[in-house]
Amino acid sequence: MTDFDVFNGDADGICALHQLRLAEPRQSELITGVKRDINLVRRIAAKPGDRVTVLDVSLDKNRDELGRVLGEGASVQYFDHHFAGEIPQSDRLEAHIDTAGDVCTGLLVSRYLKDAFLPWAVTALFGDNLHDAARAAAEPLGLSDEQLAKLERLGTLMNYNGYGSTIDDLYFPPDQLYQKVEPYSDPFEFIETDAAFETLADGFEDDMKRAESVEPVLETDSCAAFVFPCESFSRRVSGVYSNQLARLNPARAHALASQLPGGGYLVSVRAPLQTKSGADELCRQFPTGGGRQAAAGINDLPADQLDAFLAAMQTQFA
Repeated sequence: MTDFDVFNGDADGICALHQLRLAEPRQSELITGVKRDINLVRRIAAKPGDRVTVLDVSLDKNRDELGRVLGEGASVQYFDHHFAGEIPQSDRLEAHIDTAGDVCTGLLVSRYLKDAFLPWAVTALFGDNLHDAARAAAEPLGLSDEQLAKLERLGTLMNYNGYGSTIDDLYFPPDQLYQKVEPYSDPFEFIETDAAFETLADGFEDDMKRAESVEPVLETDSCAAFVFPCESFSRRVSGVYSNQLARLNPARAHALASQLPGGGYLVSVRAPLQTKSGADELCRQFPTGGGRQAAAGINDLPADQLDAFLAAMQTQFA
């Protein structure tokens, strides 16, 4: 029997898996990638009796491969908060799907574990830019403002590390970052003792300074969009800078398009925080687009569709 842990390479995916394995340790094959690499189930070569855990990747995007894995006789436990579509019916599938705008996969896992490792779920919520939900979830912990700020920082940095068009854009491959986190049941201990935290913090500060110098190509009362150059920093910062813009302007939608070496754009979209809806609808209008209601993206928007995207964005969030 082989165990497979399949997870998104961002803060939410890592924190979700970390909670599960703190509760039920396993020697598993880790399958992950950059945040936008979500067609992960196809990399499983399953046999009857294998156990598969899938975390924070859209079931809709992995439907056919999930059916294959179930057909090969594996059992699958699936946690996610992205658009799922029709959920396959199988006695070997245990699905925990909730697409509400104020939940993340780490929170779904925490509920499943009766909040046994709640600080890591709070970290995941902060990483997914769900700050109000993070503070609400943290209330039973009685944390100080300083402690909450540390979890916010950790979630932001772990999320930042997941963005890039390839693993080479990242400071740590997501499976390695998970393995760095793995020994720590207490996120505060990780923050204080592991050098990975400082490495990410330094890179984040440098990248954010560069991001803040970029002027918008579109700016209205309802929308703002930015085009970033074809550099690794652009791809690394795309998600966290979009999140920052959303918090600073909660009534406005934001898009950040980072030029890719092939000529297209890696696009991050954030719906207005006041509504937390519409980002996925916008992105699914374009090839390689998808995500959730509050935050979505396009992996490779063709360059000749940038103007069409900007027009569609204004219509979506008018």
